[in-house]
Amino acid sequence: MDIKAKVLRNLSYGLYLIGVMDGERPCGCIVNTVFQVTSENPIVAISMNKNNYTWELLEREGRFAVSILSEKTRKEVIQKLGFVSGRDHDYTMRDGLPVLNEQCCGALICKVVSVTETPTHMVVLASVAEAYELAATVPMTYRYYHEVIRGGAPKNAPSYIAPEKEEKENRQASAGRWVCDVCGYVYEGEAAPEKCPVCGAPAEKFVEQAGDMTW
Repeated sequence: MDIKAKVLRNLSYGLYLIGVMDGERPCGCIVNTVFQVTSENPIVAISMNKNNYTWELLEREGRFAVSILSEKTRKEVIQKLGFVSGRDHDYTMRDGLPVLNEQCCGALICKVVSVTETPTHMVVLASVAEAYELAATVPMTYRYYHEVIRGGAPKNAPSYIAPEKEEKENRQASAGRWVCDVCGYVYEGEAAPEKCPVCGAPAEKFVEQAGDMTW
C-alpha cells in the first residue's frame, strides 16, 4: 500500500442508504460519503459511482433520501443493498421518497443543487428540505462496519482499496473463515458453503481468509 492510500484511510466515513424512486418502486444503494457542507440553509454532499443505477434515477428526478445507518442495522441488509439490489427492501415513504426501515438513526430529504463529475464518481451537492429522527441508535461508522461487523466493500466504493498480494496469500494459507469474493459475505466452517446466502455466488467464489477484510 502506498503512503497516499495509507493516509487516506484516516479519513472518517459512515454508511448511508441513498433512496430514490424507480417509477412507483423504491430503489437505493449504500454509500459511505455523505457530509454536511453548510449549516445555514443546510447543504450536504454525497459521492456516488457513475455505474450505479441509483445514480441514473437520482440524476433524472433531482431528489433523494438519505437513511443514516446505525450500529444496529443488520449486516445482511447492508450487504444486499451494497452488492446485490436496492429493490424489494422494507421502506417507509417520506415526502415521496423511500427511507430504510432498519434501525436507522435518521433520514434527510434532499434536493439536488449541483453536480460535479470525477473520473469514476459523481459528487452531488443538495439542499436538505426535511429531516426526520428515527431510532435512538448510534450511527454506524466505516471503521465499526469493518472491524466489528467485519463487512466487505464493493469495488465501486469511493475509498475501496484492493487487497495486497501478501493479504491474498494469507487468505490462501488460512482455514475456517471463507469470504465471498463477490459480495464480501463471511462464512465460518471447514469448507465454503455451496451457495452464498447474500448474493447467490457458488462455492468456488469463496476464498479462505486470515484477519480482517479490507474496505
